[in-house]
Amino acid sequence: MSTLIALDKASGASLGTVPAATPADVDAAVERAAAAQPAWAALTYNERAAVLRRAALELTNRAATLRELIVRETGSIPGKADYEIGAASGELLEAAALAARPIGEVRPSNHAGRFSLAERVPLGVVAAITPWNFPLVLGMRVIAPALALGNTVVLKPSPETPLSGGAMLADLFAAAGLPAGVFQVVQGGAEVGSRLVEHPATAMVHFTGSTTVGRSIAATAGGLLKKVSLELGGNNALVVLDDADLDQAAMIGAWSSFHYQGQTCITAGRHVVHAAVADAYVAALAGRAQAIEVGDPHTGAVGLGPMINERQHARAAELLASAVTAGATVVTGGPQDPPFFRPTVVTGVTPEMRLWREEIFAPIAPVLVVSDAEEAVKVVNDTEYGLVNSVLTADLRRGLSVARRLRGGMAHVNDATPQDEALAPFGGIGQSGLGGRSGGDDNLDEFTQRRWLTTTDLPVHYPY
Repeated sequence: MSTLIALDKASGASLGTVPAATPADVDAAVERAAAAQPAWAALTYNERAAVLRRAALELTNRAATLRELIVRETGSIPGKADYEIGAASGELLEAAALAARPIGEVRPSNHAGRFSLAERVPLGVVAAITPWNFPLVLGMRVIAPALALGNTVVLKPSPETPLSGGAMLADLFAAAGLPAGVFQVVQGGAEVGSRLVEHPATAMVHFTGSTTVGRSIAATAGGLLKKVSLELGGNNALVVLDDADLDQAAMIGAWSSFHYQGQTCITAGRHVVHAAVADAYVAALAGRAQAIEVGDPHTGAVGLGPMINERQHARAAELLASAVTAGATVVTGGPQDPPFFRPTVVTGVTPEMRLWREEIFAPIAPVLVVSDAEEAVKVVNDTEYGLVNSVLTADLRRGLSVARRLRGGMAHVNDATPQDEALAPFGGIGQSGLGGRSGGDDNLDEFTQRRWLTTTDLPVHYPY
C-alpha cells in the first residue's frame, strides 16, 4: 500500500503518513456514501444537528493538538491556526442550526383540491476537494452544511495537508458519532480527485483551489451534467483613496497582502493608490513589512512562516524577477532561502506585468498609482478575476459608491480583503468562481435541490 507523508513545512520533518487511495478505493468510498445517504437523510433534523454539535465540542477539546498540527503542516503562525479552529467550530454550529431551516413552501395551484409543495431535498453524495492553505475550515465549510441538509460527503484533501485537512477530520466525526459511510476521506493527488469527480454516484462536486484546476473540473462535470460549485483564485485589489488614514491603510494593506505568506485566495495582490498619498503609503507599508519577522512558527515567535513548498517559492521569485526586469522596483523584501520569503513591496508596476495580472500567492504587495477614483475603478476592473476588493477612505459614502462599482463577489470599505464569516455569502465571479455562495442560508441553495410535490383528494379528469 502506498502512503502520503505529511511534512513540517519549515523543517521538512515527517509528521506521519496516511494511506494513499487508489481509484478502486474511491469507488468503494462513494458507493458506501451512496448506500448510507438515505438513512442519514431520514433522521430528524435534530439528530443530524446533534452530531454536528458534538463534533464542535470534539474540535474544542482537541484544539491544542490541532493547533500544533496546523502550524507545522501548513507553515502558519499559531494565530492563524487558532482562527481556523474557531472558524471551523463556527461552521459546525451554524450548520447545526441550518438543519432546522424550513425546507418547503406551499405554492398556490389552479387545480381545485390540489396541494402544491416546493420542497428541498438533499443532492445525495457530495464530492469535496479542498486546498492546503486553510485545510480545516475550508473543509468544514463544505462538510458541515452538506451533512446538516442530509447529504453524505467524500472528501479529498490536498496531499500537502493530509492530516489537518483529512485524517483529523475523519477522526473528529467518528468521535462525534457520525454513522459509518456518511463522511469519508480519500487521500491522494490529481488521479484520486479525477475519479471522485467522474464517479457516476457523486451528485455534486465542490472544489476550492486554483482557477486552472477548477476549469478542468467544470469541463468534466459539465459533460456529466453534474452540479459543480467552484471557489477559485483571486487577483484582489486594495484601493487607497486620497483621503484615507494612511496609518490604518498601511496596517490594512500589510495584513491584506502578507498574512499567511500571501497564500490565500482573498489576499490583496494589487494595491491601487491615489497619487496624492502614494509615496507616504508606500513608505508606511514598507516600514510595516520590514518589521515582520520571518521564520519557523513552530520554534519561534514570528509573523510569517514558510511558503508551502519550493514550487510556490520559486514561482513567486520568478514573478518578482520578471517585474523587475520590466522596470519595477523592489522597495523592500524578496525571496530568502527556500522555503522563506520576506514580505515584499514593489513599485513601478504596470498593468501589463505578470506580477499584476496573475494571482501571486506569496507575500508580495505590488503598487500601482492612479490619478483619481475613476481611474482606480477602471484599473481594478481590468481583470478576469472577481473575488473581493477593498476601498479605504475617510468618506463612507464615497467608499460605498466606489466599492459597488468594483468587479467581484465581495467588497469591503475600510477593512482588509481577507474576510470570512459563517453567515456571509462567500464567493466570486468570472475566473474566481462558478456556482452559488457558501455561508448561512445560501448553503440551502448549494447543498439541496427543489422538488415539486402535489397531492389531490378530488377526482381528476383527462381526455383519455
